[in-house]
Amino acid sequence: MTLRVVVMGVSGCGKSSVGAAMGALLDIPYIDGDDLHPAENVAKMAAGVPLTDADRWPWLDRVAAVLAERAPVILGCSALKRAYRDRIRAGAGGPVRFVHLAGSREVIGARMAARTGHYMPATLLDSQFAALEPPGPDEAAITLDVAAPVPEIAARAVGWLRTGAKV
Repeated sequence: MTLRVVVMGVSGCGKSSVGAAMGALLDIPYIDGDDLHPAENVAKMAAGVPLTDADRWPWLDRVAAVLAERAPVILGCSALKRAYRDRIRAGAGGPVRFVHLAGSREVIGARMAARTGHYMPATLLDSQFAALEPPGPDEAAITLDVAAPVPEIAARAVGWLRTGAKV
């Protein structure tokens, strides 16, 4: 089976760091879903305006297309709602596994406040938590706590993938 993995969670949870570490462990590329947003979405978020579902659909279609075209691949994408993950799965060209990075508002907020050079302001974090629908038991997903060190999180995720994670 060709591996298609989405590292998901609210902004600031560590998708890029964990996804890149997983890619290094598996020797497959990591792609940051932030780079797939159209300029209009980036401008909206940078202005502190949460995206609507209508804003997200074309981006999610692009995420799915990249999973289909470039597998094996790991891709960071918030994938906050079940409907978003369903949309990704529908267009990904094969099974998709989700690594959900979860943590408290306080821990993730502190990380967002400390990071530099990212367009997503910490003021949008509450809207991200409000939209979050954690993966259900019928989804091919694992939830990992972001309080652990990145290498540990990545190793746990890769271990889950290697043990034939349910798809």
